[in-house]
Amino acid sequence: MRIPVVRTGLTQLLAGVRPKLRGAKLGLIAHPASVTPELTAAADVVRAVGFNLMALFGPQHGMRGEKQDNMIESSPFIDPRLGIPVHSLYGDVRKPTAEMLDGLDALLFDLQDVGVRIYTFVWTMTLAMEACRDAGVTFVVLDRPNPINGFTREGPILVAGFESFVGLHSLPLRHGLTVGEIARMANDRFGIGCDLDVIPCEGWADRSWFDGTGLPFVQPSPNLPTLDSCTVYPGMVLLEGTNLSEGRGTTRPFELFGAPYVDPYALTRTLDRLALPGVTFRPCHFEPAFQKHAGELCGGAQVHVTDRDAFRPVEAAVSILRVVKDLCPDDFAWRPPPYEYETEKIPIDMLWGSDRLRLAIDENQTPTEIMAPVRADLDEFDELAEPYLLYR
Repeated sequence: MRIPVVRTGLTQLLAGVRPKLRGAKLGLIAHPASVTPELTAAADVVRAVGFNLMALFGPQHGMRGEKQDNMIESSPFIDPRLGIPVHSLYGDVRKPTAEMLDGLDALLFDLQDVGVRIYTFVWTMTLAMEACRDAGVTFVVLDRPNPINGFTREGPILVAGFESFVGLHSLPLRHGLTVGEIARMANDRFGIGCDLDVIPCEGWADRSWFDGTGLPFVQPSPNLPTLDSCTVYPGMVLLEGTNLSEGRGTTRPFELFGAPYVDPYALTRTLDRLALPGVTFRPCHFEPAFQKHAGELCGGAQVHVTDRDAFRPVEAAVSILRVVKDLCPDDFAWRPPPYEYETEKIPIDMLWGSDRLRLAIDENQTPTEIMAPVRADLDEFDELAEPYLLYR
């Protein structure tokens, strides 16, 4: 295995950058992608080198990453090898309770994010920061690179009133930050105010794509198995708010999309005429094994990214929604609630961060008209984020 270019916050911790944590009673929020460059699990190596690890916490999909679909909750258990409790932070309890934190001096956070606002791991983090503030526990972020690069931002910023567990604070849909940078912003700008310590990566000054870091890629959740799926995810996740399959239940989630009512050839002919940058659409059929349209033959397309630096997944997804609505006006529909513990908010509004996309599509606005105000908001966010950046 080659030596990685980037050293993660976990690697830095193991190298001794925070000696004061050696004698502390620690908890750890982790999942299967919380590994060293040698692919040793964070919990195992933290305990092995002598840290006093007292408890583990798992996010959505479970600490072991075994929960395939959304809205499947994990039960607490005792880790059979380490002999310590594992608490679930997905379900009715999404914020650590005082009992979970009792006796801890610090809570470590080592989750691999994917650079998208609706990915729940960053909100597990901010809720844990609030809990640590209230309990007088230090919160320590072991930072990791943003896998889809740390310089491209895209999509709308969450509007007040549309908060949910897929967006608790005002970030762009594709935010271009690391969890450590978000923690710094949330602690200051969003007013959390916990005792925060971020252990940065080393060697990520270029804010490169994950395959430039030299680190092994471990899927952060079951339906993002590759860097390719992460690349399209910032836009294709919007399809969760519709009756289109986003490819869950197939071997190419978020790269395949469609529905039983879609003609794949009419779809791709229309998309091709838009000449979207960095992407080609291949007409195809597929049959999801679970989730939407399980066991039904779906017509649709596969998203083939030809130039990931030019590709804009949010713009592509908005174009897909526009085209499908135009081609199939009687069949295309917005998904109704409930969604991610919300019973009244409309799922597409939660994902977009406002009702503007849904209303614009229903009013027959073009993708260009929809995206124009989004770009202006991103310029303002660039200035807001600047003080919290760790890698330049």
